[in-house]
Amino acid sequence: MILGISAYYHDSAAALVGKNGIIAAAQEEGFTRIKHDSSFPIHAINYCLEEANLNFEDLEQVVFYEKPFLKFDRLLETYVGFAPVGLHSFVKAMPQWLKQKLHLPREIRKQLPGKWNKSIVFTTHHESHAASAFFPSPFEEAAILTMDGVGEWDTATIGVGNGNHIELLKSMQFPDSLGLLYSAFTYFCGFKVNSGEYKLMGLAPYGSPVYKDKIFSEILDLNEDGSFRLNLDYFNYCQGLTMTNEKFDQLFGGPPRRSESKITQREIDLAASIQAVTEEIVLRMAKYAKELSGLNKICLAGGVALNCVANGKLLRSKIFDQIWIQPASGDAGGALGAALFTHFQLMDKKREPKVTDSMKGSLLGPSFTNEEVEHFLTHSDTPHHFYENENDLLEIVTEQLVAGKIIGWFQGRKEFGPRALGSRSIIGDARNSKMQTKMNLSIKFRESFRPFAPSVLEEEVDQYFDLDSPSPYMLLVAPVAQNIRKNLSTDKTEQMQNLDLLKRVKIERSDLPAITHVDYSARVQSINEERNGRYYRLVKKFNQSTQYPVIVNTSFNIRGEPIVCTPQDAYRCFVCTDMDILVMENFVLFKEEQPKSNLAAKEEYLASFELD
Repeated sequence: MILGISAYYHDSAAALVGKNGIIAAAQEEGFTRIKHDSSFPIHAINYCLEEANLNFEDLEQVVFYEKPFLKFDRLLETYVGFAPVGLHSFVKAMPQWLKQKLHLPREIRKQLPGKWNKSIVFTTHHESHAASAFFPSPFEEAAILTMDGVGEWDTATIGVGNGNHIELLKSMQFPDSLGLLYSAFTYFCGFKVNSGEYKLMGLAPYGSPVYKDKIFSEILDLNEDGSFRLNLDYFNYCQGLTMTNEKFDQLFGGPPRRSESKITQREIDLAASIQAVTEEIVLRMAKYAKELSGLNKICLAGGVALNCVANGKLLRSKIFDQIWIQPASGDAGGALGAALFTHFQLMDKKREPKVTDSMKGSLLGPSFTNEEVEHFLTHSDTPHHFYENENDLLEIVTEQLVAGKIIGWFQGRKEFGPRALGSRSIIGDARNSKMQTKMNLSIKFRESFRPFAPSVLEEEVDQYFDLDSPSPYMLLVAPVAQNIRKNLSTDKTEQMQNLDLLKRVKIERSDLPAITHVDYSARVQSINEERNGRYYRLVKKFNQSTQYPVIVNTSFNIRGEPIVCTPQDAYRCFVCTDMDILVMENFVLFKEEQPKSNLAAKEEYLASFELD
């Protein structure tokens, strides 16, 4: 049994791999309720061991997802290169490095839930990403592309995987980074770095890429193979505590947008521009990976691989016949990649790819039995209804969906990664024109422009979306099919440019307005019974009732909060938002039946999470 750990930088996590494959994986934030928690993942480790019914002493190996000395080398060299500028940043960073991060073997041993006398393995950051991309994939052989902010030195790599072995062939290094470039625009547009990038991606379709040429001419020198050099005169991330500087401000018409202030057309067009730049870079990197490897399949990981719009463009480009993307592509997935790299490559274990993949639907986190849910409900004196027969349960939930109700859906093992995939989801009727606005403003408490994803029966995907590949992990954006679109007149299209974002959102563009984005696209999750179980059967029941095999699926949380993990988390979110119904395993709770004292906790609940 191999325990992989990612910690101390962003999205701490633990993963357990054994002879029969991936056993468990979880992010620390789910247990601590601190979004993007970077502390040592002791709760996640204990969960993994408990899930495997394993004692800590029975582990074969503990492995960490990157090499701290290489990372420290990069930090020192960067600080020296920019000295004396950046002294404040240097002084702020050094105490933690000197006290903790330079002594990770010691620190890890102190934090582990038992005595560990064996060595601790350290893989490199992008080896971990590459391993997380290839080893769980359904491919015997494939090219590998990893892209993120920065690990030790590398910011992107191209490699190949074959059987139980991967090899990294080419890399791009700090400070030239696609992830940091995208984060710089995230910061400049007033969103939080390392969590607001997907907001920028969602904002992009509202604008035009009018700054694209300026980005290429002034701050980015792009090569044919997708590698590039950044003009560091416009950035501050090497030496300061911000991403951009005054010269960047001058280039794009003023200082960065203040968080929570009104989003202007400048930010909308900047989002469209950096998204277009990102897509071009990804496509060039992919073409070069094809030339370098000579292979017709590719696996992706790293934070940039969560850019599902770019992923969709890559799929439709047909550069590769097939692509597979690690659902936990960020740093959390590094814990899994480190464990897999050790298991297959270092310990030379046999690998047999599965027809779909070996991620088990990415449903690798904690689950709760009906008995455990009942214990919580009865001891908290919470009104509820129990449905012993699954069909009866699905009937009542379908009726409520058709009636326009918003439902918290809590079933089975929690998802590993940033996407809710039908285990910890908030669901609704995609045909309802008011659903997107209500979910955004009254449930999620987030920006009105943010799109929602559809869950669609896998066998029906091509009837509703221009997608010829499964998308089980909600990592591909595809156009909505022409046959369900509502064509807007030229006049109306021009008028939309003068409307604020909320009014643009409310314009119906298809028969499924709740999941159709402003550019007629959707971030698709295709579901099947083997992978998704009861969730699939619910959508199938909904299809029988409405003749539409599609529902809205968004993560079960509010803005600033991690996705719910326990029944207690789910109930608290349910009573403090405008959700109508909560379904936890075979139990159904109705909002109107809940005690008023519980409903009154809303302000305290919202204040407990930092809005990001």
